[in-house]
Order: sequence, then C-alpha cells, then structure tokens
Amino acid sequence: MYIAGIVLLLLFVWGFFIEPELLTVKRYKSDRLGGKKIVFASDFHFGKRDTLRLRRIVKTINKLNPDLVVSGGDFIKGHCGKNTMPIEKIAEELGKIKAPIVTVLGNHDINFDKYTVKSTLEKSGIIVLDNSSTNIDGTVISGVGDKRVSLSQIKLVLENTERTNILLSHTPDIYYDVDEDVDLILAGHVHGGQVRVPFFGALICPSKFGTKFSCGDFTETNNRMIVTRGLGTSLLNVRFCDIPEIVVIE
Repeated sequence: MYIAGIVLLLLFVWGFFIEPELLTVKRYKSDRLGGKKIVFASDFHFGKRDTLRLRRIVKTINKLNPDLVVSGGDFIKGHCGKNTMPIEKIAEELGKIKAPIVTVLGNHDINFDKYTVKSTLEKSGIIVLDNSSTNIDGTVISGVGDKRVSLSQIKLVLENTERTNILLSHTPDIYYDVDEDVDLILAGHVHGGQVRVPFFGALICPSKFGTKFSCGDFTETNNRMIVTRGLGTSLLNVRFCDIPEIVVIE
C-alpha cells in the first residue's frame, strides 16, 4: 500500500505539475507546400501566471525559423476569462514571432469576446480569419470558425477563393464536410485528449467523433488533415502521456 501511494503521488505530480509545462516539436513532411516550413500551434489557453510558458513558446517558434506560422486559436483560458492572461499581453508577446502569423479563433476566444480577441490580435499584426482567406507569399490560407459556436461556411469560403493550400479549422469535426481539394487541413481543439493511456490512447475528446481525431495525421478522404495535441489545458490543468506540442510541416 505504501509503494502504491508513492506511485500515485508521483503520477499526480507528473500529470498536474510537470507534463503540462513540457514542450515538444512534432514534425511532418509535405511535398505540396512549395518547400516552405510551416509552424502550426493551437490551444494555448494562457492563464494569468503563464508568462514564462508564453515566452518559451515564442522563443521555440523563432528558433524553428518558419516561413509562416498558423494557429488553430484558443488563446483564452476558460470561457468567462476569469483565469485568463489578458489578451493584450498575449498578443504583444506573440507579435514578437519573426514570421507572418495567421489564425482562426477557438471556442474559448469566441465565448469570451470574439471581437475583442480578434481586434487585439490584429493590432499586433496577426491575421485573423473568420470564414475568409488570405495569401501569404503565394500560400493561400483559408480559415473557418468553430463549427460548434459559429457557422462554418466551408463551401462558400473555398469556392470564393483561389486554390487553398492550407485550411485552418479550430476543430477537426469539419473533416468530412470538406469536399473541395485542399493541400492540408490543420485542426486542434481536442488537446489529444489531455489524458492518454499507454497502448490505448485518449480516454475522451470534445468531438462528435469521440477520440477518432484526437491527434495525428489523417488521410481518410482526398484531403489530408493534421490534428495537433495543442499547447495548453482545459477544465483540469492535467496532461498525461500527452506532452504539449508545436507542429512543424516542411
């Protein structure tokens, strides 16, 4: 019983205090992005005391020397903003990234204050897509809103723009809704489940598909989708066998 108690205590400390503060880089290859290095980061969920974590993320992204940074959103911690770092401070630090940044907003951002988050990020030079597209040095990025809290007009966005290279979505739940041919779909939201059991995977994910799209590389349709484990936590500040990650596609 004594040994079991020690083991449980160590697992608790690891899951709640150590693993959520770790950071890894997950690399993928693509021959459809013109040789550019793309960094994808999502689900930051910056709390009031996360200044060092925010600066470490910015420093890591700059060290990767990307041509373009794209984001799946969720900068805010919690829906009401009670425990979040001010969006002004988040935007100021992210503005130090030495590459163009394009993002969509996540459900936490939208529920907190969609227009404040959007305008504040834009003041720091971050392009915020809301069922819209942009062209960055020949790479066309389209972004749709969070399907659960806003109308994602996927077909309208893709039909009214030149060929999309990257489709940004906060949630992977749009995957089967994309009939048009795009080079890459990038999504977050599900955090890899936050708690994963070895040899089993995620226990639960906030997705209509359950844990199917918890994280990884998917090619079930004509389009490829990469889902990141993200960088922060939601509900409980816990991660287990699910280290926060920055994704690099090159």
